Formats: sequence, structure tokens, C-alpha cells
Amino acid sequence: MSRLFSVFVAFVASFLLIGTAQAEVKVLTSIKPLQLIAAAVQDGVAIPEVLLPPGASPHNYALRPSDVRKVQSVDLLYWIGPDMEGFLPRVLGGRSLPSVAVQDLPGLKLRHFGADNHSHAEEADEHDHDHRPGSLDAHLWLSPANARVIADKMAADLSAADPANAQRYQSNAKAFDERLDALDQRLKKRLANVEGKPYFVFHEAFDYFEDAYGLKHAGVFAVAAEVQPGAQHVAAMRKRLQEVGKTCVFSEPPLRPRLAETLVAGLPVKLAELDALGGYTPATAQGYEQVLEKLGNDLAGCLESM
Repeated sequence: MSRLFSVFVAFVASFLLIGTAQAEVKVLTSIKPLQLIAAAVQDGVAIPEVLLPPGASPHNYALRPSDVRKVQSVDLLYWIGPDMEGFLPRVLGGRSLPSVAVQDLPGLKLRHFGADNHSHAEEADEHDHDHRPGSLDAHLWLSPANARVIADKMAADLSAADPANAQRYQSNAKAFDERLDALDQRLKKRLANVEGKPYFVFHEAFDYFEDAYGLKHAGVFAVAAEVQPGAQHVAAMRKRLQEVGKTCVFSEPPLRPRLAETLVAGLPVKLAELDALGGYTPATAQGYEQVLEKLGNDLAGCLESM
């Protein structure tokens, strides 16, 4: 009997050890770009989850009860910060497990909106994400340098939470860093021909990417993606389009602003899209690079066609 009991105890112990070894660290990110960076770090170990579905705005997303439960139960949560996901701080107050606002990470190169960016700030008085002069530009993931910092933090956190896979996380972060070097060279080559060409955006979301690759938009049509510009600003921007001549005006998916067609009617202007979030990009190790490469190709492709 004692021998059978010993065998039973050994079996249960081995089962528990296997279960512990296989228990993965559950990672949740607020938006797709952070999920893609986490996917690069967790490659071969697990697939991180993302809170916002494709097409949802990180500025004013309405959490469902299932979202709240997910936020409170995952092992590690990463979000940009209150300057981007204004809906999250209240929910995070009830969370006991680690949450990382990446905008606070040391080593990031952060940008702030300048005093000359918007002559129509009064149009966004009731919006949290209003790009006021001096406020943080929270679209920080569009800088490859910042993506490196975020990946290193994720690798450190995951290594501490899952020591058995620590070497894998660190090697994945190193591989991600090396791929970003290659991506940076490809983007510099791809965008060199359109450097200095004027173009316009509906929402000021691309300054980090522009700064990294020597680009600069010539005008912004809306203070934020959810805010329609006033008639005076629209008239001024149409006049600016007439002065520039052949150019591109970029909106962001999933919806083209209602005034887009009216704004460019009769002008040698092409309407196109730039996707800062990459909402439908598969969560693979190369997903982040795919988002930035598509952004560069879409921008250069439109400008080269004019």
C-alpha cells in the first residue's frame, strides 16, 4: 500500500510540475502596435492579446464587461498611457497585477505638439485627445527607436515572470532589434525620393515616423481623428492645397472623413490612407515591421504617383 501511495504521490507531483512549467504568462496590450511588439518578444512561447478590435479608436473606446474582466485578470498589461487611452485609468485602478504605461519608460524619445500645429484648438474643447500645444504626442510607437525601448522592457518583465523562458525572450528582443536595423535602412532608401515633397494629413498622428525619415506634412485638417474641422479652417486648407498643386491627402482607416471629397474637388490631389495602427496585421514576430513598412510604402507610393 505504501509503495502504491508513493507512486501516486510521485505521479501527482510530476503532473503539477508539468502544469507549472507549461503555464504561460498572459500578456494584454491596449492597441495593436504594442501587441505586435509583444508578439516579437514572445515569439515561440505565447501569443499576446490585444484589447481594442480593428477600427476602434484608442482615444474614446467603450469597454465591454468582458474587456474589464480581461484587463483585471491578465499577468502583464501594456498601454501607451493616459495621453492616448483616456478610457483606461479608471479601470486600471481595480487591477492588482503589473500595468505598464509605456509613455513613462526611460529612454523613449518623446515629442510634444508645438504652438503652431493647430489654429483651431478651440474646436476640441470637449475632447481628451486634443493635441494642445505642449501636450504629449502619444503616437510614440511609430518611432523604431521607441519600439526598441518597449521591446526591451517587455523582455525584462517576461523574463522575471517566466524565468524558464528568459533566454528565449532576450534572444527574441535581440532579433527584433536587428530586424529594426534592417527595416530602418529599407525605409530610408524607400522614402529618400519623396523627402521634401509636400503632403497633407487629416489627423496629426505621424510626426514620430516623419521625424525618423526626414519627412514633414504641409498641413493638418483636423485637430483629432474624431473632430470635424470648422468651415474657416477647411477654407484655409483648401486654399493651401490650391497653392501646393499636385499632392496627396492622407486619411486613416477605417473611415475616410466626410469632407474629404469636397475638400479636394477639382484639385490635382489624390486621396489615400496611412494606417498608424495596423489593426488587421497578424500578431507575428514580424508584424511591427510590416506596419511601418506598409506606412512607408503607402506614403511614398502616393507621392511618387503625383
